[in-house]
Amino acid sequence: MIRAANLKADECRLAPANVTGGELQARRSAAPGPSTLSDDDSARRRFLHLAAAAAALPAVAHIALALTYPTRPVRLIVGFAAGGTADISARLIGQWLSERLGQQFLVENPTGAGSNVATEAVVNASPDGYTLLLFNVAGAINATLYENFNFNLIRDIAAVASIDRGWDVMEVHSSFPAKTVPEFIAYAKANPGKINMASGGVGSGNHLFGELFKVMTGVNMVHVPYRGEAIALTDTLGGQVQATFATTARGRSGSGLPSAFMILNCKSN
Repeated sequence: MIRAANLKADECRLAPANVTGGELQARRSAAPGPSTLSDDDSARRRFLHLAAAAAALPAVAHIALALTYPTRPVRLIVGFAAGGTADISARLIGQWLSERLGQQFLVENPTGAGSNVATEAVVNASPDGYTLLLFNVAGAINATLYENFNFNLIRDIAAVASIDRGWDVMEVHSSFPAKTVPEFIAYAKANPGKINMASGGVGSGNHLFGELFKVMTGVNMVHVPYRGEAIALTDTLGGQVQATFATTARGRSGSGLPSAFMILNCKSN
């Protein structure tokens, strides 16, 4: 998402294309009033014509830029670690845009503060369309978790397009004793505080979905935050943590892959 200046095309006026110079001169001759203009009137009219032409130049320049955009590589900023859902989405759309627009869309991953670091980097960049932000549910969550922002999300960021939607899936390691949601809840209640729940970071979507699950079911799980969803999934695969709430289903039962057996019907992007 980028900040963009608003261009009002209806503020520009063009002379009719089918009027020739002779016709304009004839119309002037037929107009009521003196047949000739004083030197002051002629100078004033020339000045007004030049001023009008100068005022139109910025609008014409903006239109020309829009028709040729992009003329150089574009930065696509993602506030989460490489390999996670947001990063994968950014790289897929970046490749698609690069192929169609003829310029590289380069993905960068400045992580921290639940993606606030990335958002602030885009806010402070030049509003020329060459620094884009992949924005997801974390931005809305952060508005309730953090104070004293250095930016105003509504004022400083402009939405350009929606590129994907996802659903969060509860996943456990394939060796976990429970194979269904009721079995998981029963096991968690019988073993309070013994199940580690991984997330992509404090305040991330999968963290909040996990906390919602705890509230709804009354279970006690220990939150283990990581600096990205991909790292959390890696430790779930390795058995270091027992459960995670990933944005999409990443695997199937067997061969050590996680088992996904509950979908939270929440659109996250």
